[in-house]
Amino acid sequence: MPPPSSSLYSPGPHLAARPTSFRGACACAQQQGCAAPGACAGDRGAAAAVCVREARALPAAPSPGDAVGQLRAAVDALAAPPAPSGIIRIEVPIRQRVDAVEWLHAQTTALMPRCFFSARAPLPHTPAELTLAGVGSNGNGGLLSDQWKQPVSVAGVGSAVFFRGTEPFSLADWRAIKRFLSKDCPMIRAYGAIRFDATSDVSVEWEGYGSFYFIVPQVEFNELEESSVLAITIAWDESLSWTWQNAVNDAQALLQKISPCSVEVNKSSLHTTIMSLNHVPTKASWDLAVTKALQMIKGRQRELVKVVLARCSRYITDTCIDPVELLACLKVEGQNAYQFCIQPADAPAFVGNSPEQLFYRKYLNISSEALAGTRARGKTRADDFQIGQDLLLSNKEDTEFTIVRDSIKKKLEMICDEVIVHPSKALRKLPRVQHLSAQLAARIRSEDDEFEILNTLHPSPAVCGLPTEESRRFIRDYEIFDRGMYAGPVGWFGGAESEFAVGIRSALLGKGHSTLVYAGAGIVEGTNPSFEWDELDLKASQFAKLLQYQGQHIRYQEAENMGTVLRIEK
Repeated sequence: MPPPSSSLYSPGPHLAARPTSFRGACACAQQQGCAAPGACAGDRGAAAAVCVREARALPAAPSPGDAVGQLRAAVDALAAPPAPSGIIRIEVPIRQRVDAVEWLHAQTTALMPRCFFSARAPLPHTPAELTLAGVGSNGNGGLLSDQWKQPVSVAGVGSAVFFRGTEPFSLADWRAIKRFLSKDCPMIRAYGAIRFDATSDVSVEWEGYGSFYFIVPQVEFNELEESSVLAITIAWDESLSWTWQNAVNDAQALLQKISPCSVEVNKSSLHTTIMSLNHVPTKASWDLAVTKALQMIKGRQRELVKVVLARCSRYITDTCIDPVELLACLKVEGQNAYQFCIQPADAPAFVGNSPEQLFYRKYLNISSEALAGTRARGKTRADDFQIGQDLLLSNKEDTEFTIVRDSIKKKLEMICDEVIVHPSKALRKLPRVQHLSAQLAARIRSEDDEFEILNTLHPSPAVCGLPTEESRRFIRDYEIFDRGMYAGPVGWFGGAESEFAVGIRSALLGKGHSTLVYAGAGIVEGTNPSFEWDELDLKASQFAKLLQYQGQHIRYQEAENMGTVLRIEK
């Protein structure tokens, strides 16, 4: 890990054995008050862009195998640009649609970082107001007249540049990432995640992520609606002792390891058996925490209006679960959700299927949404309709949802010129659950306000509570496990646009037979602790249903101390 109070911004794919000069350059930059390494306030201004930012397209290839060959030849033929820093993306269109998950499953680049992000399908009945605002028109939030094709899914291995820190994600960190991004190269993106609470202690299973972790993938596969793209990205920065030749050599080495084929993935089950399961907190501890929260919510001081408490469930299985196989299974029922997988080198994989958008930016246009209140789907159409109506008419659920919607609206109004909310409340139906939802659209005054949008919207009352600081303090005092990136922002930054989901409906998969599944529930006046515990089971069911129980032999363990129980098995 980097030294305390530092961030690590490094070209080059090697996370496990990085040159110490990278660390020294970052420490120097921090001490001099730089917005990013090599961008000192005294000589280059705030977050000066790298010298070269360029995207090149090669002729289309008939198959991924041909595309790999073209990229290898193109990299071998590259001439060194006369610049001390830069980033170049070279891509090959492929005249067939190939599943990005299956491409990622075929890559066996050991100890290399991996990432995956899949845009959700278009939401039904997108309001005209949001379309006119320039957001929400095509499922990714982009306009239908985009000058480039939005990928359905993106998979990446290796890192042309990576960013990781131990302090809370800051404006300087955001600027360090933006140095490498450009409107003219819209597909150069930094994918990653940010901790739910960067001020809380980091447990062993989350150590590889720091307080934030982002990579610009070195080799990237884009799955489009009717075709695909394979790309290589080369980044260098001599101020970080990472030269053009270093970057080219690493790109050549990784391309030699890239499999030109895809490997079909079983998308129905994981063929594994649960040997034991424990929950942190236990049901008894959960009831106590919820009761304490309700006392504060109902008390004279009204210290809390809402707080979201979570549970971490540890599944021990008889076989190792492949994160990519889990991702493939989640995609089957993820039509209205974001699928993601973030995995630093030689670290556990953070995998999820989140229904909730934190924000999407395209130029100055912003979209966000409120999501709260949960019910199961019905077994019949009539049953499903009745359950949905009960959710819409529930006073308790309306209170929880209104808190979330109004809070997001107020936060956007602090930064944006105009905020539209429409519809004010509707049902969002997912394969296993349904929620109350509202869509919001706004317009920021400057693209530099993107950091403020991220910093202000996270954490929302949907995953933390209200008031924010009091809720976060309650969570820190009463939750006995580390949320890590669970419920934090997960997504990507780009030059012209950025998109982040809320990292819920998620799990952390280690190298051994241990899988941690996370779920949370909102506590407001009128909450019943047992009902909320059942809601946790419902939200975690998309993971549990993929695993097979060992019948009477499963061991349910009690666990009170997350630090000693929930360690990823090596």
